[in-house]
Amino acid sequence: MRSDWDDWFKLSGVASAAPAVVVERIASLTQRIRVGAGGVMLPNHAPIVIAEQFGTLEAFHPGRIDLGLGRALGGPRDVTDRLRSEHERTAKPFEDQVRELLTLFEADNGGGRVAAVPAVGNRPEIWMLGSGDHTARIAGSLGLPFAAAHHLKPLNTVAAVRTYLRTFQPSSLYPAPRISISVAVIVAETDERAQWLAGSLRMKIARRRQGQPIQLPSPETAEAHGYTTSRDTDDELTGVVVGQPATVLPELQALVDATGADELLIKTDLFDRLDRHKSYALLMKDETHRLRRADSPTSA
Repeated sequence: MRSDWDDWFKLSGVASAAPAVVVERIASLTQRIRVGAGGVMLPNHAPIVIAEQFGTLEAFHPGRIDLGLGRALGGPRDVTDRLRSEHERTAKPFEDQVRELLTLFEADNGGGRVAAVPAVGNRPEIWMLGSGDHTARIAGSLGLPFAAAHHLKPLNTVAAVRTYLRTFQPSSLYPAPRISISVAVIVAETDERAQWLAGSLRMKIARRRQGQPIQLPSPETAEAHGYTTSRDTDDELTGVVVGQPATVLPELQALVDATGADELLIKTDLFDRLDRHKSYALLMKDETHRLRRADSPTSA
């Protein structure tokens, strides 16, 4: 992809305006990896539109598309009101909206005249995204995979997974629970270097809590404001795993043990793309295969 995307990300923060477009762009430039939206905030869109978009993506890239569904607004209310009015967003409970979307991928979708082309026969892998019990319960009752947003609310993760496992109803596509944990990780050659790089995220979170939101600053800027050293009370980085591989891996293994996660989705907030690449490379080099999935997660 073009290098000027890096400049765009620094200005905009995250590529979230048009998930289906970004998914297609990435999928068309790759051949093997799975590409997914994490995620589409379903209340902001008519289910038939999402079914058509991701049915088309699955038709173009069979077996490679993931559709993550969330229930949050995903932005300021005045913006979401332009996407879909509050009446439209709340006319049906969120679970009913998910059920409506699921039926649009089925050949027998109620016998009506409405059809999402080419959704039927081209269903992507659908995940429910959430950071609490409500979405976990919906994912369990519908027999869908659950992706826990540990990077957003790390203190909720274990409880949400317990709820999902307790309420899971096997479905034809997913006879057993599937769990993905999204976790923020920053890796460098040394703990000190990793903490210095994490200063960017530490400063961004601190400023947001102060009501002064900023884009992710450079670690040099964070250092100038005193954010690049880990403190005894480091509330900004609660749940963020920071350090060299030998430091990070035990923490990730503890998370897997506590949740029985099938996979970890690693999120790395670093200012420079080379530092991001190195963080992933250090984590993957010869270490990730050492993580072991727990046979049975912490029970309720």
